[in-house]
Order: sequence, then C-alpha cells, then structure tokens
Amino acid sequence: MIRKILLRALERHASHWLVLIIDLMLVCISFILAYSVRFNGSLDFNTDHLFLQIPFIGFISLISFWLVGSNRGIIRHTGTKDAFNVFLGVTIISFAILFIVAINNVFKIVPGFKIPKSIILIHYFITVFVLVISRFVFKSFYEIISSELDEITNVLIYGAGESGLITYGALNRDNQNHYEVIGFIDDDKTKLGKKIDRVKIYSRHQVTKEFIENKQIDEVILSIQNIKSERLLYLTDKFLELGIKPKIVPTLTKWIDGDFEANQIKEIKIQDLLDRKPISINNPIVNRDVDGKIILVSGAAGSIGSEISRQISSYNYKHLIVLDQAESPLYELQQELIRKGIKNFTSIVADVRDEVRMEEVFNQFKPNKVYHAAAYKHVPLMEDTPYEAIKINIGGTKTIADLSVKHKIERFVMVSTDKAVNPTNVMGATKRVAEMYISCLSKKKHTTKFITTRFGNVLGSNGSVIPLFTKQIKEGGPLTVTHKDITRYFMTIPEACQLVLEAGTMGNGGEIYIFDMGKSVKIYEIAKRMIHLSGLRYPDDISIKITGLRPGEKLYEELLANGENTTRTYHEKIMIAKAQELDHYGIENKIIQLCELNKEYNNKRSVSLIKEIVPEYKSNNSIYEELDQKK
Repeated sequence: MIRKILLRALERHASHWLVLIIDLMLVCISFILAYSVRFNGSLDFNTDHLFLQIPFIGFISLISFWLVGSNRGIIRHTGTKDAFNVFLGVTIISFAILFIVAINNVFKIVPGFKIPKSIILIHYFITVFVLVISRFVFKSFYEIISSELDEITNVLIYGAGESGLITYGALNRDNQNHYEVIGFIDDDKTKLGKKIDRVKIYSRHQVTKEFIENKQIDEVILSIQNIKSERLLYLTDKFLELGIKPKIVPTLTKWIDGDFEANQIKEIKIQDLLDRKPISINNPIVNRDVDGKIILVSGAAGSIGSEISRQISSYNYKHLIVLDQAESPLYELQQELIRKGIKNFTSIVADVRDEVRMEEVFNQFKPNKVYHAAAYKHVPLMEDTPYEAIKINIGGTKTIADLSVKHKIERFVMVSTDKAVNPTNVMGATKRVAEMYISCLSKKKHTTKFITTRFGNVLGSNGSVIPLFTKQIKEGGPLTVTHKDITRYFMTIPEACQLVLEAGTMGNGGEIYIFDMGKSVKIYEIAKRMIHLSGLRYPDDISIKITGLRPGEKLYEELLANGENTTRTYHEKIMIAKAQELDHYGIENKIIQLCELNKEYNNKRSVSLIKEIVPEYKSNNSIYEELDQKK
C-alpha cells in the first residue's frame, strides 16, 4: 500500500520550477565541494569570497538551465538526451564564469572577485556528475518501486533494430501501464547475447515454455516494420503455442503525427493473419474519373456500399447519392458523413426493385455513374426464399441497369461475388444471372459502359464468419464451422472497394474484373487462431463444433467459371475474365421471362428456369437437387 501511494505521488510530474530549484542547490553545493577538493578536503579558505561568489554562480546557472531547458524533462524517464542537456547547461555555466571572471580581471568591476581556473574546472566535473547521477538515481528509485506492483506487465520486444528501440522508449514513457521489458528477440546472430540499456537480446529459439514461465512473460510485442504476412502468421502461431499473446507495432505511416506511443501498440487481428499481401491501389485516374461527377451508390448502407461511399466522399465529386432500403444503417452512414463534414450528398431510403421510385431518383439527380452494390447475399436464407433472391439480385439489377441505359449513365459498376462461379446455391446463381444480364446490355448500342467486379468473402462484412466467431467467443463458445476442410478466399472491405472504384475507370464495357486474392484459407484454422488471439485455449477453454454444410454451400469457392480465362491489366492483382460466349438475345429474353415468372411465387419453376439460364448451376445439399436429376 505504501509503495502504491508513493508511486502515485511520483507519477505526478514534478513542477519544472522544483526541478530547477533542486538543480541550482546542487550546483551551489558542487561549487563548495570544488573549493574543498582544491584545498585537499579542507574548508580552510576565504569564505567571504565564497559567500559572494555563490549567488553569482546561482544566477548564471539559473539563466543557463532556463535557456537549455534541462529542468523540463520528466525525471523518471531520463535518457541520453536529458543527460546531454545537463552537460550542455553546465558547459555554458563554466564558460560564462570564465568569461565574466576574465572581464572583471581586466576592468576591475568588482575588486577582489576572483575564481581560480582550477576551481571552475573542478566545479564543472563535479556538477556534471552530480546532476546526471541524481537524475538516474531518481529514475532507478522509481523503477524499483514500480517493479513491486502487481499490475506490472512483463514483455519481450521482437526486433532489436530501430523500431524495437523506439518501442522500448515508448513503453518506458507510458504512464498508464507499467511495462517491464525483460528482453529483446532478434534473428541477427551478431546481436545475440548483447545488451541494450541493460536489457539482453535473445534468439527466438531461446524463448521456450520454460523461459516464458521463469521470466513470467505476459506479452510479446512484434516491432518489425513492413513485416510480411507469412512471417507474421508464422511468429503469431509460434507464440500462441507458447501460451503468450503477441501484439504488433503499426507501420510508420500510421504513427500519430510521426510519433509512436505505447497506446498505439495493437492486438493482432485475424485480418493480419490471412497469409496474403494487402492490396494497394493509388491511381490518379480514379480521382479524375470521379471529379465533378454525380454518383449514385445503391445498397449504400451495406458493408461494401458504405465503404464505397466513404472512399468516394474523399474525392472532388459534384454530388453523392447514397441509396438503400435499410433505414437504420443508412441513417448511421448519413450521420457518419455529416460528422466528417461531408455536405454535398443526399441519403435516400428506397428499394431498387421499385421502378417508379428509381425512375424518380434518376430524373431528379441525373447521376453520371452508378455503383450497384444492392443485393441479398446470405446463402442459407436465399436458399429458403428464391423469390426474394430473384426479385432483388436479378430484378433490382435489371431495373437499375435499364434506367442507366435510358438516362445515358456513363458507367455502371456492378458488385458481384465468387459464389456466382459454378454456383451451387440460389444466391450465387441469381448473381450469375445478374452478371449475364449486364453482359447482354453491354452488347447493345448505347453510351453506358457496364463493368462487373467479382471477388470473394469480405472480412468484417455483415454476416461474415469473423463477426460470428467474435460473438461466439464472447458467449463462451463453441465456435461453429460447417466443415473441417471448408476454405474461402478473403479480402478486407477497403481493398474490395478500391477494386470497385478502380474497375469503374477501366475497360470499354462488358468486362468482368476479378482479383488475385492469394491463397484460400481454411475456416477451421481461422477459428482456432481467433480463440488463441482472444487469450483463450483451444479446445480447453472453447471448442469448435462441426455443424455440416448448409443448404447450397460448397467446400471450395472459385473465381473463374468453366470456359473462362484471364488477361492481365496494368495492376498485377487485377485481371479481366475472358467471358464465356453467350446467346445474348436468347439469354436476355429468358431473364425477362424469369422476372415475370417469379411474380407467380413458384420457387421450383423459377429455380428450374435459372438452371436453364445458368447450365453450370448444380444445387448442393439443397431441395433443388431434384431439379438437376430431372434435367
């Protein structure tokens, strides 16, 4: 209790005036000691001159310390810079004394006022020693007291380079948490066994379970700039196996105002461990293409649509229309844009299936570009209700696309999914039909250029596996995975939307842009990593339950359909799918027929017609498998 009270008192920054007064007292005491040293430890010297000189020394010191600012540093965080400031301040004092004494000797301003050069030199060394040592003594005193606290966090810093040293300094400066850096870890063999500020450097192989237990390590902080995702994944798995939670230092570009503080150290998220490089698109053509345009985003309240809207809001567009039927999420997006100071936008609650309402929107705002993200996307729900899937994914797309042609929209960009490739469920099949309708329109003579973007699962989107696992972990588990071998491609929401914006500037119309998403990832492995990252153990604390494939679900997703190949674009991660040859006239008529047939609310007949339009559509684990058998 006494230690804690004392520590709280020490944590309150001492007034720099108090530090200045103590420094002045130490300078004056050092001056007396200098005389004593000069006279062999005796006080047998003229004290009259001494009492005249001490106020002079104090005044010179006051000016010097104030100019240098040596009293403004936080004493318990004393470092080499603070020691240098003390050295600089004392040097100025000594030169000032020499100069003033020399002037007085010439002009006799104060008769009898003499300070021997030997005294000045001895005083210089004693003062530097006393002031620097006093600061480090105080710092050590603080560390000894704080090390006794129960709240202390023992950490290892992975990386003994420049980033690791900056992290070390940030941990020492942190006032909110009490960190004790037990050691550094580094792969450079030339550094092993050496010390940085009394902290030893270890190799990764030295960090074993016994090492962790003996040193009582709580965390490992990965402080390596531009670490590759494969390396991060490997290190994270290794440390999780040792039972310690890894954290990571953000890249330099994300430091606040170029400075790094301990509170910027973040938990490693599952997004960091997808074993793929992040995609970065920085194309001035996007800015030029959006500049001065009126832009409509459908499905703007969804995960993709809202991020498209956010990214567009950073450009110099003329007006932005964010449209969605979901009232509450649309309101949240509206308030977010208002908080950011975005003014030239309009929020519209409307349904893309409502032709009359959409016609009114197009007439009122006369958009130049349309980003169509409105869709139903949940596979099991759409397997139960094909009527709704056809109505929004096909009918809604048809309505917006037809109006885009009628109103001579410059570009129409559709957001599709990898589930449209060789679909095994209603949702994917309806998205493939929507792609085909866009392809049909692109073959007609008009001014609108139609673009389709196709990508995999989006991390953090509504209904995606990551939020589901997070919720299940909070509830104590188990985590539910449909199959142990099920895999998916993943990308982040910002990456997906960068692709959509990029695609909106490319091509002559009719292209399907797909994304090089790296390796597909096992959902089962993601589940295990999320358990470990939550500070829990699998299967001791939380188990994983295999529930079986859901209706329409398949083990592996694909990015290309049968008969599709790719050609490269100027960006290495973006490719164009060479689309299958279609009977565009016949397909378009069947799609129109499907939209009419769907009004009769006969799901089997509607799904059967979808299978005619999309021959590669084979139902999996679904009641509609019987239609494939009949066919």
